[in-house]
Amino acid sequence: MMSVSAQGGALRAAYLATNPAQAVTDPATGELRGVAIDLAREFARRGGRELVLVPAQNPQAVLDAVRDGKADIGFVAYNPERAGPVAFSQPYLLVQQTFLVRGDSPIQSVRDIDRSGVRVGARGGDSIALYLARTLRQARLVELTDADTREAPAMLRDSRLDAFGANRQRLTDIQRATPGVRLLPDDLYGVEQAIIVPLAQPKMLSTVNSFIDDVRRSGFLQKAIDRSGVAGIAVAPAPR
Repeated sequence: MMSVSAQGGALRAAYLATNPAQAVTDPATGELRGVAIDLAREFARRGGRELVLVPAQNPQAVLDAVRDGKADIGFVAYNPERAGPVAFSQPYLLVQQTFLVRGDSPIQSVRDIDRSGVRVGARGGDSIALYLARTLRQARLVELTDADTREAPAMLRDSRLDAFGANRQRLTDIQRATPGVRLLPDDLYGVEQAIIVPLAQPKMLSTVNSFIDDVRRSGFLQKAIDRSGVAGIAVAPAPR
């Protein structure tokens, strides 16, 4: 089994506390669990270090924590727009993105999204918002603030939005709590989740990539996915 060289001090791992594909709180025990949490714990264990989890509210906060030295590693999706201030590992996870629509919406598939007059909401800075900004040709992207995002179901019901995009688990949770909305059956694309390290630490990046290779090969990563119970996530293929 690959081992992580021991270093001094605790391992500080930043993660998205608002993203169920990374972490959720078990309603029965109150314990934090999820793929990112399992990987952080295993990475720290192999290095003989204590783990300090650093919750963040959005992807930029994860990037900032690692860039500014407030975290040693971070769990965040790779997007070209985020490259530069930190170094990204190979992908370890794919998180499927799709849309919520009104129950009576004519939109039946992700293929129906990019059409004239369609208003598509997504939280500004999220991977799906960055992707839609690059790829939409006819539909209009409406970038939402954190506060606006909490109002997205109401915005769908009163026709201020025609669709709201996010990862499948997040939208599944919203659908369960929101009458009158419907989750599309297919996915737009899978967001590649990566582990970030400070840009000036190439040895740390190499260690993280070796760790991802090992947990993929050993089955640890798949078991973490299975334990999470999260919809729409899968092991990312090994790079060729």
